[in-house]
Amino acid sequence: MKIKLSLLLIITTLLISACGSKQADNHAEHSDGDVHIHGDIQELTASVDVLPTFLEHQTEEIRTVYAIAGLAADILEWMPCYCGCGESAGHESNLNCFIKEVNADGSILWDDHGTRCGVCLQIAVESVSMKKDGKSLQEIRSYIDDKYKSGYAKPTDTKLPI
Repeated sequence: MKIKLSLLLIITTLLISACGSKQADNHAEHSDGDVHIHGDIQELTASVDVLPTFLEHQTEEIRTVYAIAGLAADILEWMPCYCGCGESAGHESNLNCFIKEVNADGSILWDDHGTRCGVCLQIAVESVSMKKDGKSLQEIRSYIDDKYKSGYAKPTDTKLPI
């Protein structure tokens, strides 16, 4: 799993640096879909290895970040999101921008929120990259809070890492 996560992270980092202007935009451009919870489409899949169908028409970059998020729930659950989704969508952490919940049977309830939000994508990639580089959850959280404290929306009410 670590090799898979490392490979995905490398690919995503390259894609983000090469396609920065093609990232998802902010929340002002959220569109209406068929099944909404707080304006977001949610889809259940059997496991983290099965990405939701709402990603089929997204860029490779976004699909890769979703795959990374699925493998890094234990990191992203401790990271706040600074896009305003705490207030607009009831999210509790950056993880909720991609995954609403991980069920006991391993099934995943995915959320399409991250497909439209560059801030969500960026926080996820930065957090996982820093963890891969050996940073603790507390160090990553401090970095994210410091970087996004000015010029971004109010953060989600995310618990501090233990």
